[in-house]
Amino acid sequence: HLLLFLLFVGPFNCFASYSRATELFYSLNEGLPAGVLIGSLARDLRLPTASGQHPVTSQPQLSFTLASHGLGGQYVQLDNRSGELHTSAVEIDRETLCVESSGVTVFGGEAAVSSSSPSSESCLLLLDVLVLPQEYFRLVKVKIAIRDVNDNAPRFPVPHIHLSVPENAPVNTRLAIEHPALDPDVGTNGVQTYRLRDNYGVFTLDVEENESGERTPYLIVMGALDRETREEYITVIVAEDGGTPPLVGSATLTIGISDINDNCPQFSDSQLNVTLYGNSSLGTQVATVHAVDMDLGSNAQITYSYSQKVPQSSRDLFHLDESTGAITLSSKVDGDTPRLHRLIILGNGPGCIPAVITVLVTIIKVMTRPPEIVPRFIANEAEGVVYLKELEPINTPIAFFTIKDPDEKYKVNCYLDGDGPFRLSPYKPYNNEYLLETTKPLDYETQQLYEISVVAWNSEGFHISKIVKVQVLDDNDNSPVFSQQLIELSIEENNVPNAFLTKLHATDADSGERGQVSYFLGPDAPSYFNLDRTTGVLTVSTQLDREEKEKYRYTVKAVDSGFPPRESIATVTITVLDKNDNSPRFINKDFSFFVPENFPGFGEIGVISVTDADAGQNGWVALSVLNGSDIFVIDTGKGVLRAKVSLDREQQSSYVLWIEAVDGGDPPLSSTAKITILLLDINDNPPLVLFPQSNMSYLLVLPSTLPGSPITEVYAVDKDTGMNAVIAYSIIGRRGPRPESFRIDPKTGNITLEESLMQNDYGLYRLLVKVSDHGYPEPLHSTVMVNLFVNDTVSNESYIESLLRKEPDISIEEKQPQISIEPTQKKMESASCMPTLVALSIISLCSIALVTGMGIYICLRKGKKHHRADENLEVQIPLNGRINLHMLEKKPMEISNI
Repeated sequence: HLLLFLLFVGPFNCFASYSRATELFYSLNEGLPAGVLIGSLARDLRLPTASGQHPVTSQPQLSFTLASHGLGGQYVQLDNRSGELHTSAVEIDRETLCVESSGVTVFGGEAAVSSSSPSSESCLLLLDVLVLPQEYFRLVKVKIAIRDVNDNAPRFPVPHIHLSVPENAPVNTRLAIEHPALDPDVGTNGVQTYRLRDNYGVFTLDVEENESGERTPYLIVMGALDRETREEYITVIVAEDGGTPPLVGSATLTIGISDINDNCPQFSDSQLNVTLYGNSSLGTQVATVHAVDMDLGSNAQITYSYSQKVPQSSRDLFHLDESTGAITLSSKVDGDTPRLHRLIILGNGPGCIPAVITVLVTIIKVMTRPPEIVPRFIANEAEGVVYLKELEPINTPIAFFTIKDPDEKYKVNCYLDGDGPFRLSPYKPYNNEYLLETTKPLDYETQQLYEISVVAWNSEGFHISKIVKVQVLDDNDNSPVFSQQLIELSIEENNVPNAFLTKLHATDADSGERGQVSYFLGPDAPSYFNLDRTTGVLTVSTQLDREEKEKYRYTVKAVDSGFPPRESIATVTITVLDKNDNSPRFINKDFSFFVPENFPGFGEIGVISVTDADAGQNGWVALSVLNGSDIFVIDTGKGVLRAKVSLDREQQSSYVLWIEAVDGGDPPLSSTAKITILLLDINDNPPLVLFPQSNMSYLLVLPSTLPGSPITEVYAVDKDTGMNAVIAYSIIGRRGPRPESFRIDPKTGNITLEESLMQNDYGLYRLLVKVSDHGYPEPLHSTVMVNLFVNDTVSNESYIESLLRKEPDISIEEKQPQISIEPTQKKMESASCMPTLVALSIISLCSIALVTGMGIYICLRKGKKHHRADENLEVQIPLNGRINLHMLEKKPMEISNI
C-alpha cells in the first residue's frame, strides 16, 4: 500500500488546506487512471474516525455523501465511510473540461467545472460533500485543481500557409504569419518556438507574445530579394511546445515574391537598317521593333511611339503600331519622296525612361511601274480562297485573270507558278486575258489545299504575282477499309460470357461525318456474337463448345456516315481451341466376349472401342487393365484385349475385368468400363470314372437276385459342359458263364440283371464298360472293368483276387452307345410298330437334349461338388432303387470280405 501511495500520490503532489470554513483544496494531474487517491476528507477535516477502520463505540458512525452528482461527480469516487476521495474510471481531460476565458457559476452546491480563478491556467473541479450524522453535520466545499500535462502536439489550422513579400522589401522587414499553431495545453506545454527547416539564407523567424500570452510567428527578411531571379520559396514551418519531451507540428509555408516595377523596356539593338522599293504597295510592312521588360503584368506593358525628332513627312509615310511596333507603308512613294528616312522610336514603360532605337529606311526608286493582275473568280471564292469539290471534271474553270500594263508601253507575259493539277492559258480571242482551270480531278484525300501564284512580268523584267489558294472540298468517295480483310481469331472453349474477341478497325479517308465508321455483323453471323457499332469491339455472349462447333466464319461490315453511305466487308474466322473437358467414352459400358478355352496366348480376344471428343493431346486415350493385369493385357493404341496365357474353362469359366481409359489432358480425365470374358467349352476332358474306383474291385451277386434288379452302377463325370459333358455308358466287352445276363443303362450307368441266374451261371463276370461323352468333333471316352461274382457267399477271397489279377480275354465290341431308352426284346417282338416308336423317341430325346444342354451343364457343375471323391477310394452303392446323383454321399469301405 505504501508503494502504491508513493507511485500515485507523490508525482502529482496532492495537498490539502483546511480551514474552519470547511473548504478543502486539492490538485492533481489530468489523465490519471481510476483509483488514484485524491485526498481523505476525514483526515483533512480532523474528524474522529480513521480511513478503513470502525469508529469508537461511543462515537457515532460518520458518512460522507456528495450533495449532487453533477458534471464533476462522474470523475471521482467518494468512500461513504472513510471519506477517501479517488479518481473514477472516467479519465479527466483538462482540455475538454476547461476552455480558456470561460467561467461556470456554481449554484446550490452543484458540482461543476470552473476556470474563473485568478490564474489563467486554473481549472477547478467543484464538489459539495455532506458529512453526517447531525452532530457532525457539515457542508464541505471541495475544490480540485486539474494540472495540465503535455498530451497535445501543436497543430496548424491549415496545412498550407501562403505569404507574399515584395521584392523590394528591405532587410529586417517583419511579416506576421497568419494561422499560427494551436496547442490545447497551457503554460510551458503550449507553443513556445517556431523554426524554418530551410531558410534559403534570406529568411528567419521570430516569435512575439502579446499580453494574453499568445505567441505569433513573424517572418523576417534577412537578404535582398529579386523576383526576376526567383519568384517563390517553399519551406516547412515547425511549431514546438515546451513539454518534456517537446511535441511538434508543421505546415507548408509558401513565400511568394511579388513584382514591383524595377525594370524598364530595353531594345536588343540600337539601330535597324531596312530597304524599301519605291513601287511597293500600300500596307507593305517595312520593319518591326521589339523591346523587352522583365517585370510582370502592368509593369511590363510597353508602348511604341515616334520621337519628336521624327519629321511629320516621315510620320505620314510610315505608320507605327504603338502596341506591336510594326512599321508599314501608309502612303505611295512618288518622285518627291526623300530616299532616306531616320525613324527614332521610343519604347515606353510605366514609370521608366523610354528605350530608344533608330530605324534607317532607304527607298530605292523604280521608274517603271509593275504590271497589274486583276482576278475574276468563277468558282466559289471567299477571302482569296477558292473552294472546289473533289472529283470535279477536267477543265473545270476557276478564274479569269486580266493582265494590265499601267504604262501601256510594255509587253506583259503571264505564267503559273506552283504545283498542282492546274493550267493557266490565254483566253482567245482576247488579249491579256487568261483562264485558270483544272487539268485532272482533284482528290481531297491526296491533298486538301493548293497554293499557286499567277506571275506577270513586262519586258523591263519587272515581276508581280498574285497568290491563289484552292481548298478542295471532301466528298464521300471512299469506302471504309479494314486493316485486315481476313481476321483470324482463336478462343478457348468454355469461355466466360461476353468474352472479348478482338477490336475491329477500319479507316475512311473521307473527312467529317463521311469518315465516321460504324460496325455491323453480317447476316451469316450467329446471334451470340456481338459487335459494338461504335468501338468495333467483338464479343461472344455465351460459352463456346469446340465439340459442338470448332470453326466459325462470318462477315462483318464497316459503314460510313456519308450520303449515300459506303461500306466494305471483312471475313472473321474464329477457331475454338480445345480444353480437356471431355472424359474418354466407351462405346458400351459393358463389353462381353466369348472365347473358346485353350485360346492361344496373346491371341486377340476382342477390341475395346473408346472415343474422346477432345482434340490433340486432350483426345489421346491410353487404356489399361485395372484388375487381372497378370493374365490380361490391352494394346493402348488399338484397344486389342489379349490374354498372356492360354485359358482353361475348367479352372475358371469367366473373367470380369475393369478397363480404364485415361486421356492426355492436364489434368487428365478418365472413365472405366466393365469387360466380361466367357470361356466357351471345347471337348478337352474325357469322362472321369468315379465308381468303380478300381478294376480290381468286385461285387457279390446272389443267385436269387430277380431279373430286372439293379446290381451296381458305373458313375462318371466330365469337366466339360454342354454336349461335351453328356455321358453315355455301354458294355464293349464281356466275360463270364453267361455274360449277356447283365445290361447297362446308357444314360444312368446302372447295371441290371436281365435273366434269372441258374446253377450253371455261378462264377466271375467281367464287364468292360466304355464311358463316352458327346463332344464335337471327336467324342472322348474312358473304360472301366466291372467285376461281378455270382455266388451265395465268398468263401475263398484269395481265389477271386487271383482271377482278377489275370488279364481278361475279352473281345471288344465297337458298338455305339444308345442314350435313348430301349425297350426289352420281348416287348419289341410283341408289336411290329415298336421300331418306329423307338426311332421317334430317340429323335425327341435328342432335340430335348440340345435345347436343355445349358441346363444340364449347370446341373452337372453343381453336382460335381457332391460326387467327387478320391480316385483310389471305393464306394458302396446300394443295389436296390435308383441312385440319386445329387444326394448320395460316397464313403470309402472295404469290399474284399463281402
